[in-house]
Amino acid sequence: MLRHSYYDRDEMRLTDRKWINLQEYYDVEYWSKKFGITPELLQLAVKNSGTTAAEEVEQYIRNKYVFK
Repeated sequence: MLRHSYYDRDEMRLTDRKWINLQEYYDVEYWSKKFGITPELLQLAVKNSGTTAAEEVEQYIRNKYVFK
């Protein structure tokens, strides 16, 4: 279940910025904005890439989708 809370980038510790936690609303919002995609597409990318490591998910998104 996705926990809803306001987005506060200070709430994310530095180590949290290496992993995508789909259970935390602020994490989903942070990574969606960082990658320029919707939260739904982020969840799909994490599922299809098979990992929650942010760098690997970002690489998957770049390879799978064409961004101008």
